[in-house]
Amino acid sequence: MKDSIVAENIYKTFTLSAKQRKIEKSASGRKVALDGLSFSAREGEIYGLLGPNGAGKTTMLRILATLIRADRGDAYIMGHSVTKEAEKVRSCIGFLTSELKLEDFFTPDYLFDFFGRLRGMDEDAIALRKRTLFSKFGIDLFSQVKVGDLSTGMKQKVSLAVSIIHDPAVIIFDEPTNGLDVLTAKVVTDFLSEMKEQGKTIIVSTHIFSLVEKLCDRVGVIIGGKMAAEGTIEEVCCGKTLEDAFFDIYKRTVQGA
Repeated sequence: MKDSIVAENIYKTFTLSAKQRKIEKSASGRKVALDGLSFSAREGEIYGLLGPNGAGKTTMLRILATLIRADRGDAYIMGHSVTKEAEKVRSCIGFLTSELKLEDFFTPDYLFDFFGRLRGMDEDAIALRKRTLFSKFGIDLFSQVKVGDLSTGMKQKVSLAVSIIHDPAVIIFDEPTNGLDVLTAKVVTDFLSEMKEQGKTIIVSTHIFSLVEKLCDRVGVIIGGKMAAEGTIEEVCCGKTLEDAFFDIYKRTVQGA
């Protein structure tokens, strides 16, 4: 299998506000979010980025999605540089984050058409894709309901449908089941498994051990913006549960134990 995603020596820092400096107990005014992070994800696999809040997971995914730029290093998606070929990268990825906010006033039907046209799709292709995805995620009965009146789970399903409207080869999900009820979370995880079977490359960030154990072929453990461990679940766990293995890795990395 070839690599669909390659991140090479990614560095990213952020300027802290006075309030953030106090919270972070930092005198420098800069926070290192990613510190030379490198990894790759292969065609037809689900790769998990596992780490605590603030580890750098979301920052890495935003760089892959071309929403922010790395200070140093580069990443490649389907052979395209995220820094030099952003438009080509965007054409072959679907990116979903819990921070994606759909306008409350519009309906799923309207938003799907709108984003399809933004993607340059013709009306027939949009209509066919809409029938497929609305049926798969149970959006049909809610297609004319304003987003503001939908449940949290249904909003997530609509966001998911919109993010993959163009049938991308690479799917990037930041905390895909965060805040979802168990039924909606099952729909999302089943969908990811189905996309893997279709040969798509999927990368997810999460802090949920069970999600990684259930879905991921390989996992990268990020702590303090660095790759602390990487491999298959079996390689990372070494006979332990993923939770126990993670805390062992965390102690070695942070506390030097």
